[in-house]
Formats: sequence, structure tokens, C-alpha cells
Amino acid sequence: RLPSAVPRLYICWLCSSCSKSTKTTAIRNRAGTPMAGSGESARTSAPSPPGPPPGFGEGAPPDNALHALGFEYTRITGTEVLGRLAVTETCCQPFKILNGGVSALMAESTASIGGYMASGYRRVAGVQLSINHLKPARLGDRIEAKANPIQVGRNVQVWEVQIWLLDPSTSEHKDLVSSARVTLLTNLSTPEEMKSYEKGIKKYAKL
Repeated sequence: RLPSAVPRLYICWLCSSCSKSTKTTAIRNRAGTPMAGSGESARTSAPSPPGPPPGFGEGAPPDNALHALGFEYTRITGTEVLGRLAVTETCCQPFKILNGGVSALMAESTASIGGYMASGYRRVAGVQLSINHLKPARLGDRIEAKANPIQVGRNVQVWEVQIWLLDPSTSEHKDLVSSARVTLLTNLSTPEEMKSYEKGIKKYAKL
């Protein structure tokens, strides 16, 4: 039987490398001792949370995970975020088709950067991601992610992200590969050490 207090976990986009949660509740067994993997046990054994991941700061890539896959941002604003990716073997399933997890990463990251700017550079956290995979993108294809806000509130934002297959001859949108909706929590305070990241995003937004 689970206790009445169940932890609610939020992924911190700015601090995703440390996998922090906003709330941790220890789960105890009937004897009253922490169960394996509970929050209390983790607090006593885990080291102090690390600082910003390497590369964050002025002039650094907007998103390290996507940058490692070869993703390039072409537009970053609080009303639209665009970026392109060449589908390489690293991005594919064994069947040489774009991995759906890569599409989900593109959706969450582009929406989060847009939400970060739209909120006035406050820390954002993704609380829900829904994605439909409509058509395959194959090894060698080029795709583009396009993120736009549906609702920009003080505490919550909802973004729509479309991932398009690009025509190799014209670079125009050809087929819709995936469609996603991302809900962001935007009323979180921004750590002081992340101010340098704000400067880097502003620099990219001007390119």
C-alpha cells in the first residue's frame, strides 16, 4: 500500500543534468524504515547537486543534448523557435528510421527555450509532453522543428511543436513527421548561476 503522500517530480530544463525534483517524499515500509530508492535514502547518500552542465553560458549551444546530435537552431524568440537536424545513424532506430525519442527531445527542448524567453528568462520545467508520430524520417533526411505557443500564462505555458520533413531540393516543408504539445511550468525562480545562460540565449536570438 502506497502512502498518501506521493512525490511529484518535475524535470528542470535548465538543470536537467542533475535530475533534480522540486519535491522529494520518503517512502517508508510498515516498519518505518526508508525503502530502497526512496527520497530520504537518496538524500543521505547522494552528493551535492552539480552546477550548470559544461558548456552552459554565454556563447554556448542553447541545448547540449540536441547540439550533440547535430541540431542547429535557426530562430529563437518568445513566439517561435526553429531548428534543423540531419538524420544520422546516431538518431535512428536499427531500421534506419528516426528514433521517436529524438523527436520528443526536439519538441521538449524547442518549446522549453521558447518558454524560457516568453517568461522573461525564468526557469521552466516541462510537466507534460504528448507527441504523435505521423510519418517516418529516414537516414539521410533533413527535418525541421517549429515551436509556437498556444497559451502563455504567468504560471503555465502550452506550446505546439511540429517536426517537418524537408524537401532536399528546396528545403521547404514536405511532410509532417511528428506533432507534439508541451506544457511548461514557468513560475520557478532562476538560479543566480544561470544568468550566464540568459546572456548566451540572447546572443543566439540575435543571430
